[in-house]
Order: sequence, then structure tokens, then C-alpha cells
Amino acid sequence: MVDATAPTAAAEAKVAVRDLTIRYGDHVALKDVTLDIRENEIFGIIGPANSGKTSFLRALNRMDTFTPGMHVEGEIRFAGHDIRKINNLYALRKRIGVVFPLPVGLPLSVYDNVALSPRLSGVKKRADLDVIVERCLRRAALWDEVKDRLKSLGSLLSGGQQQRLTIARALSQEPDLLLLDEFSIAVDPVTTMRIEDVLKELKEEVTIVLVTNLVQQARRLADRTAFFLTGECVEIAETEAYFDGRVKDTRSSDYVEGRFG
Repeated sequence: MVDATAPTAAAEAKVAVRDLTIRYGDHVALKDVTLDIRENEIFGIIGPANSGKTSFLRALNRMDTFTPGMHVEGEIRFAGHDIRKINNLYALRKRIGVVFPLPVGLPLSVYDNVALSPRLSGVKKRADLDVIVERCLRRAALWDEVKDRLKSLGSLLSGGQQQRLTIARALSQEPDLLLLDEFSIAVDPVTTMRIEDVLKELKEEVTIVLVTNLVQQARRLADRTAFFLTGECVEIAETEAYFDGRVKDTRSSDYVEGRFG
């Protein structure tokens, strides 16, 4: 079996994390995490609440800059660059899209929700914006449902539609890396499956990090999965190894099989 825990060669790693420790005051949320996320893979992160999963995503996108008391140690390299040394946070976040557990709808029309980032990047022509908005809404499996109400407020869409609008807005940045934090927590099962189908297609273009409490969702989507527990990265393995007895740590199999968590 290929050792999925071993760091990959630098040329293969989209994200390289070394000795990452995250603290909130005196509380250690994550300790000494070392892992690589490969180009064009869906990298799953599973584990019970308070395991450090969301803190890990925050560190990848430098959200600690705006999180009081959050302190990050160690090295995170994205596309070969140390993100702690990147001064232009807007440029970094343009390349790293984030989708949170609950839809974060802006008080704008459906069209303007998706067009906001391109406009901020300098796209002014309406024809160019039209192309971007339609492309992103199609990629988020939402175009057919909203194409006749693009001027309506995004907040008037259903919860599942708003979450897909959030994904479309993230894609409008043309990110290289997409971070998903429990994207389906407030979405019905049918919509969840539609979004999962979208993600399977997107990984041909974008590297995806998927935080989920649903181990079967990780099984459906993730190429490799890390198991976090009380601030420790217990194990990283090919996702199917968690389900066929090939993981090394019994805590991993115990969690996946529902014996705790």
C-alpha cells in the first residue's frame, strides 16, 4: 500500500504544511501537524467536534489575521510560497476560495453576488461579467434554477440554493484552492448530492480541502483523508483504507465505525 502519510515531493504538493501548531490564548487547538495536499485532489478532513479541523482551514487562508487570540506557528506553503510571508492578503485569498457551513449571502442580487469578485478584480464590461456569472452558476449547478431571477436578492433563495450561490461566488475568484467547511450542514440530502457531483467535476480544475463530520461523505468524495482528534492529526490515508481495515491507528477505525465521536 502506498504510504499516504509520507510528504510528497515539493513539485507535487499544492499545499505543504510543516509542524503547524495553532493556539487560542493558552488553548492548543492543533499541534505539530505535517501533511501535503496534492494538486487536483479532494483532501478530506474528518474528526469529532473540537478536533482542530476548522482551525486548520483558517490557517490555510490566513484568517488568523482577523481572529483575536489565534496564534499560528509552523510553515504553510501554498503553490511553493510561504503564506506567512505574503503581504497582499487579497491576492492570496483570491486564489483560495472558502465555503462556510452556513450560506453567507451578501445583501445583493444573485447576479451581483457572483459578479462582486470579478468587479473588484477590474472586470467592468457587462458582457464579460455575464459570461463569468453564467459560467460560475452553471459550475455550481444553479444556473437553470435562477437564470430568470438574476436580479432578485440572493437571500430569497432556498437554503440549498444559497449554499450553491456561495460556491458560485467562491468560484468567481477563479481559485486554485477551494476550502469547504461542513458545506452540507444546512442543506437537504438531494441538494447535498448535487453539490457533491459538482465537486467531483471541479477537482479537475481546483484542489479541494473538504472538512466534514460525515464519514460517508468523505468516502464518496475524498481521494485521501486525514483524521483529526483533540488537536492531533492521527493519520492520513487513502480514504478507502478507513473502511477496509488498512488504517494503522485503531482510533481511526473506531471513529469511522461509530464507536465514538
